[in-house]
Amino acid sequence: MATKYVLCKQNVRDAKARWSADIGRVQRRVLNLLSEQYGFSVALGDLCLLHAHWYITHSGLLRLATRRRCCGISVRPAREFCDTSRNRWVFRATVFKSPTSRGFVGFGDADPLNTSLLVRGAEMRVAETRAVNRALRKAYGIGLCSVEELGSQSFSAEPPPTNKHVVPRTGNGASNGQPRLRDKLCLLIRNYELDPTLVKRYAADFCGTETLREASPDLVETFVSTISEEAANNRAALVCKLNSYNQPEEVRP
Repeated sequence: MATKYVLCKQNVRDAKARWSADIGRVQRRVLNLLSEQYGFSVALGDLCLLHAHWYITHSGLLRLATRRRCCGISVRPAREFCDTSRNRWVFRATVFKSPTSRGFVGFGDADPLNTSLLVRGAEMRVAETRAVNRALRKAYGIGLCSVEELGSQSFSAEPPPTNKHVVPRTGNGASNGQPRLRDKLCLLIRNYELDPTLVKRYAADFCGTETLREASPDLVETFVSTISEEAANNRAALVCKLNSYNQPEEVRP
């Protein structure tokens, strides 16, 4: 009981620090229930608060399965529903809670229409993650939707323009109406609740430059693609990597 109480208090503090504008009495009450029942940790990225609603993450579900001694997870593509020409993938995942378990089945699908631009080209991995998430949620009675199951509209920074006479912005890295690399990076930081300063340090290290502005557009595009994939597949691991750049600057006398 003491451990659960400490976890609840710590989760509330971490949630207020990360989502102070969206944390209310209802959100705190739900967070306490999730902390007590499942042992989720905000600091480790098990939960995400979007539009005043809690969502579980892939890493949170895997950590829960480990604590509950999950026996195994089987994942395979549902080939009859896949269409590689359209980059549409469907996976079937089965979670076995014990050696004698008959298994809990979940399906996950992904295509360019229900995924964000940030993970474009990684639809197969997104579909696999969604299938595993659904199977784990069934196995352990998680009523929360996982953040990886949300469609592209859930992460939209703003609605598309309705004025047909508006000309898409071009130049400065944008073409054919595609958002600029900087816009993509800012959207990724906002969607996955990342620290902008640490992301910039990671980007500079990735590109081999002192600052991100000094990097070539090709390097920046590669970095955006890489960090997008890392955030989609395992946000907790990405946060740990970013924290490694959280070193105090040396004070010169």
